[in-house]
Amino acid sequence: MTSRRRSVSGAIRDALLTGDKSAKVFAARQVARDWRLGRLAFDFECPMPDRPAWPEKLELLAPGKMPRRSRGGSLAGRIALWHSLAHIEFVAIDLALDMAGRFGESMGEQFVSDFLSVAADEAMHFALIERKLATMGSYYGALPAHDGLWGAAQDTAHDVTARLAIVPMVLEARGLDVTPAMLERVRSQGDENGARILERILDDEIRHVAFGAKHFRELCITRDEKPPESWQKLVEMHFSGGLKPPFNDSARAAAGLSRDFYAAIA
Repeated sequence: MTSRRRSVSGAIRDALLTGDKSAKVFAARQVARDWRLGRLAFDFECPMPDRPAWPEKLELLAPGKMPRRSRGGSLAGRIALWHSLAHIEFVAIDLALDMAGRFGESMGEQFVSDFLSVAADEAMHFALIERKLATMGSYYGALPAHDGLWGAAQDTAHDVTARLAIVPMVLEARGLDVTPAMLERVRSQGDENGARILERILDDEIRHVAFGAKHFRELCITRDEKPPESWQKLVEMHFSGGLKPPFNDSARAAAGLSRDFYAAIA
């Protein structure tokens, strides 16, 4: 008698509800690996939580309440930069897990594969940055972090097209825009290790945005909608931050996000 395989939704839910940072990294990578190896069933009997678990001692502030970060090269300023990046990558683990767990049943197995691979990448990015913070005498949770990122998931929990439009195609695409200048600044400070981390993240984020753009286009085709126009409407409905240049047009194009999407509303 063969034992019943565990559901992918149950594994994803458990990872989302793992608050310890190291355990979260392990859980996300394990879910992705188990799915890739066929150990998890395409079964969605477990609902996703409204909010994931995060480290107990992490102080969360509204975005407007966050202390201003020094743009100089002081140790405190560099720690603040890497801490903010650690938070972005940590939340990105849960955004990718929730994408796969919340919408995977309707979107299919390839969708689950794509976004579980994103979750594993984000977990690896976080681990690299956490190790970077340790070399500077700090750690994730040493500084406050803003609580705005998960709001994008809550606002789009009802609609996979809205989630794709906002999370990979706005938030992650913004990372493509700002990382090159950050990379240049880090390298100018003589931090080659930090520059290599940012290069790795930038390469991976192009692929992540591409997953979002691919599935968004496919949904638009099935609904007989024009992808740029549909995306623009969803951004106007669900994203209040506004899209501001400069844009990394070459990286965005490599990810399948051509200027006809964002030029008209920037």
